[in-house]
Amino acid sequence: MTAAEDLPTEESAPAAPSAESVAPAPGATPPRTPLVARAAAELIGTAALVAVVVGSGIQATELTKDVGLQLLANSTATVFGLGILILLLGPVSGAHFNPVVTLAEWWTARRGGAGVTLREAAVYLPAQVVGAIAGAILADAMFGEPLVKWSTHDRSAGHLLLGEVVATAGLILLIFGLARADQLRFAPVAVASYIGAAYWFTSSTSFANPAVTIGRAFTDTFAGIAPGSVLGFIGVQLVGAVVGLALVALIFMPGRKAAE
Repeated sequence: MTAAEDLPTEESAPAAPSAESVAPAPGATPPRTPLVARAAAELIGTAALVAVVVGSGIQATELTKDVGLQLLANSTATVFGLGILILLLGPVSGAHFNPVVTLAEWWTARRGGAGVTLREAAVYLPAQVVGAIAGAILADAMFGEPLVKWSTHDRSAGHLLLGEVVATAGLILLIFGLARADQLRFAPVAVASYIGAAYWFTSSTSFANPAVTIGRAFTDTFAGIAPGSVLGFIGVQLVGAVVGLALVALIFMPGRKAAE
């Protein structure tokens, strides 16, 4: 058989995958979506998330004086709202809605993984913060509250800050663990369920999100946080993100499956 005969024919050669059939790597932002569309998805998604959190908190306090029932209503609405938003906007922007998720993804991409570039992260972060503030104002408007009224809900106690470290570390471990295990298709259910559980098992009720923390400072309602507590929360959320990434690196070691 000649060299020419060794070459695959048109019938035998495997077809090259088309651009439409190639799925993005786990954790990667869809490459064919324009950055402006991704930024809009992050802004609108974060706004909707904060509107759900703040609005359900206001509704709960109007319906009952039982703090336990208020938290149950608030957490339940957040679980359903977050799950739907991830399902809807995940294919567009990755559905971060959270600066620590964006920064963690940028860090993993910087180290050779899939994820957003520094330029994309620089667009995502302000979109998330603006969206969070807009969501809080929208929720206040829907319930006849002052559009902007700084929260008086102090959350500066040390045990609350510890709760934020735990909540954020767990969130990062979950998201990037799912990516490492190629299980991101379960993210809408998994992430929403985790946040719903963390409402109850963390002392801080699991903000785990700097943008949401900033947005919730603009409303003096059930879900609010005093401006004086914001920097402390953001600081420990960043610490939690580092802890979460360290846990991902430890548990999902590269080459672990191959070695086994």
